[in-house]
Amino acid sequence: MKAFWNERYAAPEFAYGTQPNEFFREQLETLRPGALLLPCEGEGRNAVYAAAKGWTVTAFDQSETGRDKCLRLANEQDVAVDYRVADAGTFDYGENRYDAIALIFAHFPLHLRAFVHQQCMRALKAGGVLLLEAFTPAQLQYQSGGPREEQLLYTTDLLRDDFAAASQITAEETFVTLQEGPFHQGTAAVVRLVARK
Repeated sequence: MKAFWNERYAAPEFAYGTQPNEFFREQLETLRPGALLLPCEGEGRNAVYAAAKGWTVTAFDQSETGRDKCLRLANEQDVAVDYRVADAGTFDYGENRYDAIALIFAHFPLHLRAFVHQQCMRALKAGGVLLLEAFTPAQLQYQSGGPREEQLLYTTDLLRDDFAAASQITAEETFVTLQEGPFHQGTAAVVRLVARK
């Protein structure tokens, strides 16, 4: 997968645009800036936006080309992002480290998904918030982006199980219109979750 993402991000244009994900942007507005972790952050659109809003941002992805484009975008907007090249299965999430963590279209195979989600909850400070937006199985009928394998897609029930340790959870499956660069365009079936530790 690393080669796949390096190739996708190698194009001059940003695969998913330079503007933040809409759900991420809306939720971030409700939170006080602090320490934020963005796993699987790709080309950095959400990281750079959050840094400009006063967050201390740590981001990672397995793609070196994604990191390079994020740092270029951050430099253009005169903000700092601590961006590391790392795999979600081996990244050091730490414990009680972040005020917020956002998983935006971060899809993992079955053997990795629950582990990453548990590590993210462990990494949150008490009272910290986890934000997640991902595609649901209904996305298979649309061509607006996302994995084409059902086992990589998420439902509210699945996510409620993964984040059962949270003190508060809101989750919904809905349809949105994506306008996020050339690879996220059109009607999409998504699940959105907010979990507080």
